[in-house]
Amino acid sequence: MSVAEERIDRLHTLARAAATDGETERARTYVRLARRIAERNRLSLPRAFKRFTCDSCDSYLRPGTNARVRLRDGHVVITCDCGHQARYPYDDS
Repeated sequence: MSVAEERIDRLHTLARAAATDGETERARTYVRLARRIAERNRLSLPRAFKRFTCDSCDSYLRPGTNARVRLRDGHVVITCDCGHQARYPYDDS
């Protein structure tokens, strides 16, 4: 694991903790930092990080607090408070 990957993982942990404590701006700052580190080092963000962050406003999504999660035909729809929607497939068998 490279230094950049460790830093992204640590920022994900910090963003989750800040969002849990209600510090949304601090969580948003951590998300932006992690995205920037990934871009500069040509890394992809971990799946858990991508699923719990909004691509539009960079907030850390907490279902029931600032995000709505709905199941549709074969995919999950996560809607942020800013209105941005993300869709992820799932197998319902």
